[in-house]
Amino acid sequence: MLAFQSCTISYKFNGAALDYNVYKTIRVSQFPIRAALVYPPLQQLFENELLDYITRNTRLQVVDGASDLEMEGEITGYSLSPQAVTENAIASKTRLTITVRVKYTDTKNEKNDVDQTFSAYQDFDSSEMLTDVQDQLCQEITDQLIDLIFNATLGNW
Repeated sequence: MLAFQSCTISYKFNGAALDYNVYKTIRVSQFPIRAALVYPPLQQLFENELLDYITRNTRLQVVDGASDLEMEGEITGYSLSPQAVTENAIASKTRLTITVRVKYTDTKNEKNDVDQTFSAYQDFDSSEMLTDVQDQLCQEITDQLIDLIFNATLGNW
């Protein structure tokens, strides 16, 4: 009598590489702004987008107390710098860069812990006022940062 073994292949299109038998909860602390230049709505935007992304792309339950995984950090940089200087020595583009320090703790396996700084930026025309494009730029940069953070922590790349 021959026994047939079946194999199943599991694909994870969201990039999460978590064993849900081991990891069930995550705590995400606030990310206060510690940058010299401050855009107050950024903290709330970043925290909400990070929580939404984790909720959409994992089966982890977000908790306030003790958890299997913990993520905390701070927004350490919010800066503007001139880019694409023209022949008249005038910048035609300005770059907005946001930097976030993240401390990720895996209470089940400390080899997965991460303490890293992530940066992302967007350029905009220098003819535009920052106040006119700031919300859109912050949203785009936040999306980039969250992808980087997720891949380095929960994505386990």
